[in-house]
Order: sequence, then C-alpha cells, then structure tokens
Amino acid sequence: MGEQKPAYKRVLSKISGAALAGEQHFGLDCEISKNVCSVIKRCLDAGVQIGLVVGGGNFWRGLKDGNGKMERTRADYMGMMATVMNCLAVADVMEQNGIPARVQTAIEMRQVAETYTRPRAVAHLEDGKVVIFGCGTGCPYFSTDTAGVLRAVEIGADMILLAKNVDGVYSADPKKDPTAVRYDAISYEEVLAKNLAVMDSTATSLAMDNKMPVAVFALEDPENIYRVVMGEHVGTIVS
Repeated sequence: MGEQKPAYKRVLSKISGAALAGEQHFGLDCEISKNVCSVIKRCLDAGVQIGLVVGGGNFWRGLKDGNGKMERTRADYMGMMATVMNCLAVADVMEQNGIPARVQTAIEMRQVAETYTRPRAVAHLEDGKVVIFGCGTGCPYFSTDTAGVLRAVEIGADMILLAKNVDGVYSADPKKDPTAVRYDAISYEEVLAKNLAVMDSTATSLAMDNKMPVAVFALEDPENIYRVVMGEHVGTIVS
C-alpha cells in the first residue's frame, strides 16, 4: 500500500486559549502545547501547510472580563494582547521541537513579531513554516473565531480546524443537558437558526458566505488534528 495522502493542502487551525490552559483553566499548560506541536510536525511532514489563530481566553476575554467594568474597545485590545502571549509561547515550543514558525500580528509590534500581510504569510506557508496569527482581526468587537475564518479565507485554506474543549457541535450544552446530541455534520444555516455554540454569528456568517468548511473537535486529544487533515471524520463538520 502507498503512503496515505493528506486530504487538504492548506488548513487554518483555530485553537482556543481555554484549550491551551487545559484543566488548570488559566495560563498555559506547556504539555498541551508540546503535544499539539508534535502533531503539527507530523502534518507538516505529510506536506500540509498550517496556519494557526490562537485565542486569549486563558488570560483575558474582552467581552466577558471587561463587560461593565471598562470601555469595550479597551477590554478587547487587552484580549488581543493576551493572544500574543499565547502565540509567542506556542512559537517557542515549536522552535524547541524543530518546527519553523513565524508569529504575525494584526497590530504592529515590530520588536515582538512580524506585522501581518497576506503575501508574506502565504510565502512563509509555502516555505514550510507554520504561521501563527495574533491579535485577532486587530479590531475590537470581533472575536478570534472571526479572525480564524478571516485568515483562512485570506490565505486560501481548504478547511478550518476548530480545536475546542468540547468534541463537536451539540444540540445543547452537554455539560448542562444530558440529552444533548452531537451532530456528525450540520449546515451553517442550522447553526445560526438554532443559535448553537460553535463560533459567534459573525464568524459563522463569514464562513458561510465564503463556503469555508469547519471541523469542530476536541483538543484534549491533539492527534485529532492529524486525523482531520488526513481525511478522517472527527467531531462535527460544519459546511
């Protein structure tokens, strides 16, 4: 038998800050980052180009943590700074494990990272580097989920990998409703109509308008990243 070929040439993986924190729910679980990087290396070796958008909720969530306590735009910018801490940490683990990585931020901070430009990001991807996108979209009122979809569309990704603390899309919150059912596949329209907690409505609409499929799965087993890029059905496919 010949070697298994990846199902996608280029993917954008969105990893939530909460998933990077693991069971401690705050800060960084370095073991999780190490396991994720190990799987990403296997994806690169298989010929898959990978971009990463990293959330910041393990340090600060603009809307949740700042709501009612400070001006919304300032709270959101603090959230963008939180994503940069995660980007730098993930990049460091990657480089320690022999994975070439570049951090690009939507807000200019030259001493820390490259400023995001699409041509440079695509050039890095084609050169075999993982590009880690920080600061979300660079604008308040937009989530890092929306940033994930935006970057995926911009770089011409074939699929978004949405790695979360839950193993797919459910009909209700499985932690609160024991009768909640997990979907194998669901349409963007259903997600919006049923107000399901996949991504926020802006991110979902952007994915729908650009026909960008999304695989939602648990980061608890980082091997899921490799399974998805090799074409295995894991979690829920939103399309």
